[in-house]
Amino acid sequence: MLADIDRRSAREWVHNAVRLIDADAQRSADTHLLRYPLPGAWGVQLYLKDESTHITGSLKHRLARSLFLYAICNGWVTESTTVIEASSGSTAVSEAYFANLLGLEFIAVMPASTSPAKIALIQAQGGRCHFVHDPSSIYSESHRLAAELGGHYMDQFTHAERATDWRGNNNIAESIFTQLEHEDHPIPDWVVVGAGTGGTGATIGRFLRYRKFDTGLCVVDPEFSVFFDAWQAGNPSTIGTRGSRIEGIGRPRVEPSFVGQVVDRMIKVPDAASIAAARHASAVLGRKVGGSTGTNLWGAFALIGQMIAEGRRGSVVTLLCDGGERYSGTYYDDDWVAAEGIDLAGPSAVLEEFSRTGVWNAGA
Repeated sequence: MLADIDRRSAREWVHNAVRLIDADAQRSADTHLLRYPLPGAWGVQLYLKDESTHITGSLKHRLARSLFLYAICNGWVTESTTVIEASSGSTAVSEAYFANLLGLEFIAVMPASTSPAKIALIQAQGGRCHFVHDPSSIYSESHRLAAELGGHYMDQFTHAERATDWRGNNNIAESIFTQLEHEDHPIPDWVVVGAGTGGTGATIGRFLRYRKFDTGLCVVDPEFSVFFDAWQAGNPSTIGTRGSRIEGIGRPRVEPSFVGQVVDRMIKVPDAASIAAARHASAVLGRKVGGSTGTNLWGAFALIGQMIAEGRRGSVVTLLCDGGERYSGTYYDDDWVAAEGIDLAGPSAVLEEFSRTGVWNAGA
């Protein structure tokens, strides 16, 4: 007798889960592409893709949506699955939101030193926090917890580069280029992004090649991250000694989702420069932006300064990853900055000179 097993009954939940996620996306307009004020005489335009307007307040909302759809359609997440993620920041906030939308339990595995403000954001979206004393153990503890609970470890660091359809389907790259269509320079010279998982860079880099654009992809990397060093040396096994102070980007190891082959240029950005640029942009825009946006802008300003020096006109695009309100106790707190031994005077002077003259004097 032939065995006969039919599991299509589980499809009803899958179909409804995808419908709920699609409906959530349909209720949201695309994020704005803001024009950063630069002197018209420079002949260069700078645009910020404002990802802070997502309902969970950051670029990671896109990632969380893609990760949930990927896991659901692969059959990894079902109606009774506990979802686990190794994150203490914006990814956990966004994944907690989608888990709550689907009626699923969500657990964020994070260092015990995580700030109460971050914990509160995750809990406000219905998530639960699981603490470890050794920050490097968040990966293994997430695997262990998933096995113990019969849950699914979402693993943003592995799946970020493959969960999003980089060919189109309203990914962030397609959105940027659609919004640029009627601008003076609709094909930018550069798109500048930071690397946390590496997924955004992989999506944009692949899209540029697929659409045959000459736009370069520049990845900026904060001070205590190893992406730049590994990329420069061609050694993906490079390991760092500490975590990044710029939340959302920078890692002490090269994550599986970082696809260095699609990166055209990398710029290492000191933390003092990231924080100074975030504060500088906040004053210009009249609203606070996060530290990773400061890292992005430092790289964008460097590229624009080079374009001006070479007499080239064009445009540059980068990301406004999240708002600065989350960092009132860190990047915008002078006492915290001083306690970290960070001196903002040098990079602030570079930014002031650049804003007046278009001359970039911070080195390569």
